[in-house]
Amino acid sequence: MTRENLIQFIRQRNSYLCVGLDTDIELLPPHLLKGSDPVFEFNKAIIDATRAYCVAYKINTAFYEAMGAAGWSIMEKTVAYIGKEHFLIADAKRGDIGNTSRQYARAFFDTLPFDAITVAPYMGKDSVTPFLEFPDKWTIVLGLTSNPGAADFEMLSTSNGLLYEQVLKKVSSWGSPDNLMFVVGATQADSFTHIRSICPSHFLLVPGVGAQGGSLKEISLKAMNDDIGILVNVSRAIIYASSKEDFAQAAADAAKAYQQEMSLYL
Repeated sequence: MTRENLIQFIRQRNSYLCVGLDTDIELLPPHLLKGSDPVFEFNKAIIDATRAYCVAYKINTAFYEAMGAAGWSIMEKTVAYIGKEHFLIADAKRGDIGNTSRQYARAFFDTLPFDAITVAPYMGKDSVTPFLEFPDKWTIVLGLTSNPGAADFEMLSTSNGLLYEQVLKKVSSWGSPDNLMFVVGATQADSFTHIRSICPSHFLLVPGVGAQGGSLKEISLKAMNDDIGILVNVSRAIIYASSKEDFAQAAADAAKAYQQEMSLYL
């Protein structure tokens, strides 16, 4: 998906909502567990309930990889069910030496037709650039995350500033705003103005709104650029809005509420 396509989806739907399909079989409504394929049935119901209110879906691959071959099959079916009218993110956080990264890219861009994959930049340029070689695909590099452990490395002081700032500056030169995004956690709202001074044109994938407590209003006001430039991911607050048989309607209501608030900031 091109940058122009993504921006068009955002403007058409008055939404920059990304729904996270972090589907944990242990958290599914009990009545679904009676079926033969409960995770996929749950995903289908959530997708049907939310597709009108979001522009993207993010599949956290760990929840599927943990189920082995069956999980990969569910992930494939889920991607196919979503279709081409939404931006598809593989939240896989890959990154390795060049030839290995190239195989990861093939897995998630060719075999599984995702539009984007999250990548860890710790091993440097040769571990990231293989993902950037695929046309109309996006590499979403970890920038400043919202977990407590972000302080261990990302916030370390260097002679040229904080480490995460150096990551943003250096990685920005490896790709362009047409194929490169950064992950910036919503709980790091105070840093967004500064981050925009480093990478003013890039899209930012922003997790942490909802169950983690990030403020949608604050993020929207501080992180948007002229092309909107943000995708706000919400997972648990939408897909687990109810644990009962009304889970799909509850997810729709939650997604619609986020979309309606987003429309105020566009």
